[in-house]
Amino acid sequence: MPFLAESQSLLPRLVALRRELHADPEVGLDLPNTQKRILEALEGLDLEITLGENCSSVTAVLRGGEPGPAVLLRGDMDALPVAELTDLEYASKNGSMHACGHDLHVAGLVGAAHLLAAQQQDLAGSVIFMFQPGEEGWHGAETMIAEGVLDAAGERPVAAYGIHVRPGPLGVFRTKPGTLMAGANELRITVTGSGGHSSQPQAALDPVPAVAEMVTALQNMATRRFSVFDPIVLTVTQLEAGEAINVIPDTAKLGASVRTLSEESLNRVIMETKALAEGIASAHGLRAEVDFNVLYPVTVNDAARTDEALRELRELFGMDRVIQSRDPLMGSEDFSLVLEQVPGTFLFLGATPPEVDPATADWNHSPRVLFDDSVLADQAAALAQLAYNRLTEDLGAEQEL
Repeated sequence: MPFLAESQSLLPRLVALRRELHADPEVGLDLPNTQKRILEALEGLDLEITLGENCSSVTAVLRGGEPGPAVLLRGDMDALPVAELTDLEYASKNGSMHACGHDLHVAGLVGAAHLLAAQQQDLAGSVIFMFQPGEEGWHGAETMIAEGVLDAAGERPVAAYGIHVRPGPLGVFRTKPGTLMAGANELRITVTGSGGHSSQPQAALDPVPAVAEMVTALQNMATRRFSVFDPIVLTVTQLEAGEAINVIPDTAKLGASVRTLSEESLNRVIMETKALAEGIASAHGLRAEVDFNVLYPVTVNDAARTDEALRELRELFGMDRVIQSRDPLMGSEDFSLVLEQVPGTFLFLGATPPEVDPATADWNHSPRVLFDDSVLADQAAALAQLAYNRLTEDLGAEQEL
């Protein structure tokens, strides 16, 4: 079933929805306005809808005309606490911004729901539409999984798919089997000494130089203790010490974002950062407390589902618009929690406007990032096609038997 023509007819409605969402972004797990707009956009479709108890999620199940397995399609809903600096007519004015394209993800998933609902009788099984809040560090996928999204159709899905827009040539899909994105982790180190007068450092145990030393040592550790073939990215993003300029503080702190590509490198960086911080602190006569928080696991695409997705999308869009990536990205994604339990694939979709050079375009999370909402038709068609093929192919296999 080619969905491209049908998705083009939906495009004006999807663009209008995306722009409404963009103008009114909401952050975190509580997104009442976004949830309300999703429910309005799904009105009239034969869906079983469940709302989240601990978040503003929407889970919608489409039952096909024949019995069969379930497929899950996901779109995240939340924005970022970023003040928008674009000059779009529909730019946000409330201090938050859809700077990661989740407004497009919502509209694209709504489009897929309409496309598949029109073919409901042809489907052998069910489609779970997972509208997820709280992807940006709020554990939204974890919350929805705990509330039963993976069992919403009565059985675990046989496949799960998600699409994320990013800067890149307009309308070009990218993915790869295996490791696609890094795991996300947070490192916090608190160094404690004994404060005093800034003119008498010999009478104090100053934690500030030790923390400064740790910044350089952590960067060296990332490049000297880890293989380039299983790299980590460790970026110190927070430094905190005293408030008065003439006072040596009792404590100093740093915070860092740590990205890993394997369980081995994750376990090792936990061990190495603790040893490094405690060693430097001890050399200065200080104490170090290390808190390493694992946020999201590595995003790993199922090889079979990804090969199928690449083949099916090339049939739909052409070879030049569907590319198999060579290397993983060091960004992270909590769809990884779904892919830990369901074989599936996560894809990227280039959405840089044609008047902007993708090579110099602002990246996701920038207050100036721009996404062209003409990709919504392709996004909706791609999601619908992947789900439709999985369910109708399973039906065909059963009939052959």
